[in-house]
Amino acid sequence: MLDKKKIKEKLEKERDMLLDQIRDIGKLNPETNEWEAIPEEIDSRESDQNDMADRFEDFEARSTMIKVLETRLNNILGSLDGLNKVSFGKCEVCKKDIEVARMEVNSAAKTCKKHLNS
Repeated sequence: MLDKKKIKEKLEKERDMLLDQIRDIGKLNPETNEWEAIPEEIDSRESDQNDMADRFEDFEARSTMIKVLETRLNNILGSLDGLNKVSFGKCEVCKKDIEVARMEVNSAAKTCKKHLNS
C-alpha cells in the first residue's frame, strides 16, 4: 500500500532540490511563467572570440539543462497536485496500481513497469 505522506515528503524534497538547481542557472520569466537560462556574467576584461564562443556554449548547455529540470519539476508539481486524487498511483495506460517499489524510486511515476515506455 502506498504511504502518501512519505511520497508527499519525497516529492516536496525533490521539488525543492529542483528549484534550487534551476535558480542556480536560470530565472522565472513572469510573462511566460517559464524558466530561462541566465548567461554567465561577463568579465570586465575584453573577451576574445574564444571567450565568446565558450560563453555561448555555456548558455546553450544551461538552456538545455533548464528544459530538462523544468520538465521534471512540472511532473513533480503535477504529482503533488494529484496526490489526493483517486487516480494517483494508478497507471495512466492500464489503470492498475503502480508497483510500490516503482513509486518509492520515482514518486511522480505515471505508469506501471509494464507500460514504462508507453
